[in-house]
Amino acid sequence: MPGKVNNQLSDILFTFVKSIKMESAQTWFKDWFNSHYYYQLYFKRDKKEAANFINKLVSYLEPPQNSLMLDVGCGRGRHSIDLASKGFDVTGIDLAEDSIRQAKEKENEHLHFFLHDMRLPFWINYFDYAFNFFTSFGYFNTRREHNNAIRTISESLKPDGVFVIDYFNVHFEEDHLVRESELEIDGVIYYITKWHNSTHFYKKILIKDDKLKAALEYHEKVVKFSFGDFTEMLAYHQMQVQEVFGDYNFENYDVKKSPRMIIVAKKIVRKT
Repeated sequence: MPGKVNNQLSDILFTFVKSIKMESAQTWFKDWFNSHYYYQLYFKRDKKEAANFINKLVSYLEPPQNSLMLDVGCGRGRHSIDLASKGFDVTGIDLAEDSIRQAKEKENEHLHFFLHDMRLPFWINYFDYAFNFFTSFGYFNTRREHNNAIRTISESLKPDGVFVIDYFNVHFEEDHLVRESELEIDGVIYYITKWHNSTHFYKKILIKDDKLKAALEYHEKVVKFSFGDFTEMLAYHQMQVQEVFGDYNFENYDVKKSPRMIIVAKKIVRKT
């Protein structure tokens, strides 16, 4: 009997550990997005570009002063901060605890941050505008989870509210994929390997820093959502595409030549 009990306990422990590993693999973004290396790699050198993009976006949308805005996947809040500085009331949400903790240090009466998973409902019929910047989408394991995120955004908007999502252009990425690269930032070396299959782009980031006892390794996995995929998901949740741009200068979208896919959609509530 003791041997049988021990075997049962071993099976339970094995199942538990396996489930933890699977959960970790499926939610890679939680650890990576909380790392300061993530911000050093992606955000340290392009603050000016981000500010210019926000300026062009506001010029295009012409939102009224005091508009209520939601920044979905806000990270440490750099876009939220820029928007709030222009007189808008901005709320940022993200599931990275460290990022939200740092963002909260910049809060004021027009700038608010919450730890929140975009797959779960947030405030309903509240915001005039919602944004999802810098490919802060496509990380989840199933199409249903991505649909849940779009549902959250749609439900958060007032009727006729506007949603803007900034995603990479799959076809451009496939044609211009740099499979191996090396980058040094402030003495930290990043070895980056990229590949893709029919459904996803993958990236391995190996980080070597003299402050570390051993190299760190992170992985990214992002879904190949096309313009048609987004049109379908948005329409299912009462949002209709109004415009699509191909880069941060708001040039026309070209399915083969444009590096980005910046989609502008409006929430259309149909009367029954």
